[in-house]
Amino acid sequence: MKEDLRLFDLLTNLKQMPAKDDMLAAKENQRWRKYSTLEYIDCVNFLSYAFIDLDIKKGDKIGLISTNRPEWNFVDHACLQTGAINTPLYPTMSDNDLKFVIKDAQIKYFFVSNDALYDKVKLCAEGSSVKEIFSFSRIEGVRNLEDLMAIGSKNPQEKKLEEIKATIKNTDLATIIYTSGTTGNPKGVMLSHHNFISNVIATQVLCPFQKEWRALSFLPLNHVFERMLSYLYLSQGMSVYYAESMDTIAANLRDIKPQIFVTVPRLLEKVYERIVATGSDLKGIKKMLFFWALNLGLRYEQHRANGWWYEFQLSIANKLIFNKWREALGGNVVAIASGGSALQPRLAKVFHAARIKVLEGYGLTETSPVVAVNTYNENDTKIGTVGPIISNVKVKIAEDGEICVKGPNVMMGYYNHPDLTKEVMDEEGWFHTGDIGIIEDGKFLKITDRKKEIFKTSGGKYITPQIIENKLKESRFIEQAMVIGENEKFPAAFIVPAFNFVKEWCAKHNITYTTNIEMVKNPQVIARLMKEVEHANKDLAHYEQIKKIELLPAEWSIERGEMTPKLSLKRKVIMNANKEAYAAIYSNNNGLR
Repeated sequence: MKEDLRLFDLLTNLKQMPAKDDMLAAKENQRWRKYSTLEYIDCVNFLSYAFIDLDIKKGDKIGLISTNRPEWNFVDHACLQTGAINTPLYPTMSDNDLKFVIKDAQIKYFFVSNDALYDKVKLCAEGSSVKEIFSFSRIEGVRNLEDLMAIGSKNPQEKKLEEIKATIKNTDLATIIYTSGTTGNPKGVMLSHHNFISNVIATQVLCPFQKEWRALSFLPLNHVFERMLSYLYLSQGMSVYYAESMDTIAANLRDIKPQIFVTVPRLLEKVYERIVATGSDLKGIKKMLFFWALNLGLRYEQHRANGWWYEFQLSIANKLIFNKWREALGGNVVAIASGGSALQPRLAKVFHAARIKVLEGYGLTETSPVVAVNTYNENDTKIGTVGPIISNVKVKIAEDGEICVKGPNVMMGYYNHPDLTKEVMDEEGWFHTGDIGIIEDGKFLKITDRKKEIFKTSGGKYITPQIIENKLKESRFIEQAMVIGENEKFPAAFIVPAFNFVKEWCAKHNITYTTNIEMVKNPQVIARLMKEVEHANKDLAHYEQIKKIELLPAEWSIERGEMTPKLSLKRKVIMNANKEAYAAIYSNNNGLR
């Protein structure tokens, strides 16, 4: 693939590949609605002609808020080949952030997927630069995508479109992606065609991609990782099926039998928890075999390091138990790409043991996104790391441990904020990620923490919370954890129990389960959770060990603003919401639990 390609050239290149009847697919009225290669290209072109008819010009910002569906791609590529700037946003974005982005980007037109989002955008866009809001679904009195494509099909402006495309360079701005930062207003990351194309080229070695492959897509398309991979799939001529929702992923996997999908560790944790819960419900020999295989998988080491006897047992476990795991994922999965936050090594181990390769990678919106990734090649994979640096990118570790990146994938800058750009880009062109890491074996990048999240105790010891949190979440009793203790004598943790599992444990021990609120105050439950914490403490340095905990009654969520859309903790929000719990931990008259 040539580096001077523009993103819309990927669509043009599809014409050189064998035509498919399912380039894109999504459920409509309980049935898969498939778009062929030709229909995909026609939809984009018809919409592009409509954009010209609307007098949308190069550089105009087009807002897009939608769940994953083929129409998202139609709008994206129509923007790309008319020079308009797709500005996609999360459906869960707060009204205040949405108003800020509309004003900051001076959005001209908006596309939404349904009536609820239409009402949200209409309210936030009052008195703004937005001229009109279009919908994907039918809403009375609102023009939809079909209306626009009808305009384009009746008035094709092929010559005009080709003239516009000829003016677009691969170094031109392709999109503005507003990051859902843990503090302050969103920042608009400016990414060019070349930023994305360079990442597509470098990640083609991720897997032995084939044109016949199907990918299941469920991470939001406005998330840079899913967005880049959608371009990668397109470059390979692969089919993309969109999950109906997060709740239907399991059914969709069984239905379409994909070869690849992208996820975040939190969802993999939930998959693992469901599998273990299913195993726990088995009886007799079946239950014994299940946990024999599971424990075998948790001991997995790469490159057959456990020896021939272990490998022999593992082959039996794969025939008897792990084959059912693969069937639950559709039976065809070659690899799962994971990013967004740290993956627990034990999860990577057990999935690899089950012949389900989880390829953990690392990157940021500002790096388009991939900086490093474990690949399908066993020699380019190391569990516990985010893999080798990709071929066209350079990484250096600063004196304070910060990961710095230079390459064609690094953003053009923050929109309207050269001051913020200067804070992260040094004079030599290195982007300072804010993440701390090391290079292992001279090849594999390992992320150890966020620079801004590392804190000191009053004793001067540095604490890296993410490592400890992942260790705590290995327990089946613990759903979520946040390590605290900046400027305090010792680290502690807020813990959200895995309430379904706690309920099962209570039933086995004749403890009456009432409500989550009451159970987090139950001395027996607290003691059992503290036992799990003490188990995790065994692998930590003395100064890192969690001395006290407070159990919280509700899981942190995106909706309440406690987590970002990629499921990272918003630590300040959680701290502010739990001041009493914090005081209970660190008050002088409260002994250590």
